[in-house]
Amino acid sequence: MARLPRVFRTSSFRLTLLYAGLTGLSYLLLFAVVYFSTATSMERQIDASVAGELTEIQADAQSGGLARLREVVRELIGRSPDYFYLLQDASGTVLAGNLPATQPLPGVRQWSRSAHHPREAFSGLRGRGVGIADSAYLFVGLSTAQLHDMQQTVVRAFLWGLTLAILLAFAGGAMMSVSVLRRIEAVSQTSRDIVGGDLKRRIPGRGSGDEFDHLAESLNAMLDRIQTLMEGLRQVSNDIAHDLRTPLTRLRQRLELAQRRGDGGDHSEPVLEEALRDIDTILETFGALLRIAQIEGGARVAGFTALDLDELLRTVSEVYQPALDAKNQTLVLQIEPALQVRGDRELLTQLFANLLENAVRHPPPGAHVELRAQRRRSGVEVIVADNGPGIAPEFRQKVLQRFFRLEASRSTPGNGLGLSMVEAIARLHDGELALLDNEPGLKVSVTLRAAEAQ
Repeated sequence: MARLPRVFRTSSFRLTLLYAGLTGLSYLLLFAVVYFSTATSMERQIDASVAGELTEIQADAQSGGLARLREVVRELIGRSPDYFYLLQDASGTVLAGNLPATQPLPGVRQWSRSAHHPREAFSGLRGRGVGIADSAYLFVGLSTAQLHDMQQTVVRAFLWGLTLAILLAFAGGAMMSVSVLRRIEAVSQTSRDIVGGDLKRRIPGRGSGDEFDHLAESLNAMLDRIQTLMEGLRQVSNDIAHDLRTPLTRLRQRLELAQRRGDGGDHSEPVLEEALRDIDTILETFGALLRIAQIEGGARVAGFTALDLDELLRTVSEVYQPALDAKNQTLVLQIEPALQVRGDRELLTQLFANLLENAVRHPPPGAHVELRAQRRRSGVEVIVADNGPGIAPEFRQKVLQRFFRLEASRSTPGNGLGLSMVEAIARLHDGELALLDNEPGLKVSVTLRAAEAQ
């Protein structure tokens, strides 16, 4: 059995079928209301006309008895072609009228078409019968041809309307399904391209601002994040191989030296001390990488609490005051009181400690360091600035990458993970990190959301 085309198997087309069914049901309900209300209205008009005609006939023949009534009916047959009359006596003999004899039933009656009726136009009638003097029977009716024509017109109109509505529903559903399929196929094709290795591929949008554009924006943001993580992983793999090769090579050489010396007594001790320092450096690097991974995983978010940022900044500055004094550097504090943020105290301490350590380490002796914190419309902004050598604009994004160091020789202590950790902590706290020019020097701005805003 051949499968239906894909457009007819989509959820949007099934939804169209549902709405087409509801549309048809609505049309049928509307048709029933219009049909029966119109028919009832016309029947009431016929009944009113017949009742008026009966009243006039009885009024005209009131004083003449049955003979006068027969004369009136005969006159009306020629004068009122739209009406049908029947006057019969107690035995059922037709005295006057243009209808055959019938059972003398009083009240409203409907007659269907009769093959014996002489008038070809007769297609059914509706009227009223009444008993009169001497057990005679008088019936007056009107043709129901107009009522039948109206009913047929209503039925035809609704059938055409229903057919067109269903066709339009199906056509609209097919068009909508094709449009949805194209958008979904764009997402699927993008996914296949990314799986194939093209990490820069993104889902195209139409700019209409509909739900598909919103979905495309969200997925593209996710893909940007995945690409960043993948590139970071690739970079980390390369940088680990590059940065750890040197200390591991030194460690191996020192261990070989200690092995050649054998039981050299005091000669082996300096070599083992150097080897232990290299091992500590390697462990410190791996510890920093593990810590960054834990931060980016968001495991610490559940432990966020409200804390006084001004008190935390003052504590961090006091810790680094001896290092500043040792290099004859000055630290200027401009911290507004009662700065409340929500976050992890240990991680925020690490963030600002890393920034202050960089501000102390890289500028020359006698440098000027500033630590400012103030409220902004977007939250609380903390600035760590110095008048040292700074960072060139083309390197300000690269220094946030893991293991990236401005010093190509890598002769000074460090592993190039400090600013990477700062960025990870700021992102965990929904903060914004910016590296700016202090003219001269570097200015690092960290903006965190205030506790009341969260």
